[in-house]
Amino acid sequence: MSISPQEEYDTSTKGLWAWGVGAFAGVVLVTVGLFQFLEGLSAVLKDDVYVATHDYLYSINLTGWGWIHLIIGAVAVVVGVCVLYGQTWARGTGVLIAVLSAVSNFAFLPHYPFWSMLVIAIDVLVIWALSSLIVNS
Repeated sequence: MSISPQEEYDTSTKGLWAWGVGAFAGVVLVTVGLFQFLEGLSAVLKDDVYVATHDYLYSINLTGWGWIHLIIGAVAVVVGVCVLYGQTWARGTGVLIAVLSAVSNFAFLPHYPFWSMLVIAIDVLVIWALSSLIVNS
């Protein structure tokens, strides 16, 4: 009985690495999406965690930032789950969402610098993992 090319790829080292990187990307995208969602929820509920800054270039009030983070976080969780299910469209969309997340956290730096830098670092991991998955597929 002959093995199909797809079955051969699925059991090859390259196929297993692609599966592992895809799983990593999906799980980390869901994680960063949850971080974004909780960050946004805290801002929308007017938690006293964030510092009020004045005269900053990106002058959106804290509630506005909260809604931005809530939306990006919810979309990131959905796209991350779709990456885990192997949806090919979710790979490119995940890169886009991770870029948007990183940019929004860069603009959010004055309100909560450590957390924003942590989320940006995780976004970079997601972009790397999804990009390598796209290139190797």
